[in-house]
Amino acid sequence: MNKKFDIITSSCVPLPLENVDTDQIIPARFLKATDKVGMGDNLFRDWRFHADGTPKADFVLNDPSYSGVILVVGKNFGSGSSREHAAWAIADYGFRVVISSFFADIHKNNELNNFVLPVVVSEPFLQELFDSIARDHATQVEVNLPKQTVTNLATGNSESFEINAYKKHCLMNGLDDIDFLVANQEKTEAWERQNKSDK
Repeated sequence: MNKKFDIITSSCVPLPLENVDTDQIIPARFLKATDKVGMGDNLFRDWRFHADGTPKADFVLNDPSYSGVILVVGKNFGSGSSREHAAWAIADYGFRVVISSFFADIHKNNELNNFVLPVVVSEPFLQELFDSIARDHATQVEVNLPKQTVTNLATGNSESFEINAYKKHCLMNGLDDIDFLVANQEKTEAWERQNKSDK
């Protein structure tokens, strides 16, 4: 996966359900896993598959008419426990953006830490996206991180979204927290030398 994030234009996968918690995103029985690879196979596991492992034809991820790297979800996404496995599953499945009108704070940060951009939009704009996707499953949405805008290309309507400046920098440069520290090692060491000399 290319970790660097700039502008993404993609069709969307709609999940118009509110209050989706982390246990629904990735069931508790998969929490023993310590490797992010393969977690996407169990994204929304209990909604996607019957007990015998056969796909549920009526679930959106099993519908071939929907595709893309943008997941559009209802209000209060990622509530419940703080498990990072939920963000692992979303990222490993291939989603780069999740759009909702509200995210649970811890899950929102977990997504950012796994190079998935959570985009918060207004309720009317979210409903417009759902309506556009329902009319045309190939509806394209543009997410512009440098400008912090999301645009429904079916209607031309846009909204701005907020993001922490540090997280924005990391996403645009493909850096996790450790990468950021390594990239700034010389500055850190220079600051430490200066700080010692000032004492």
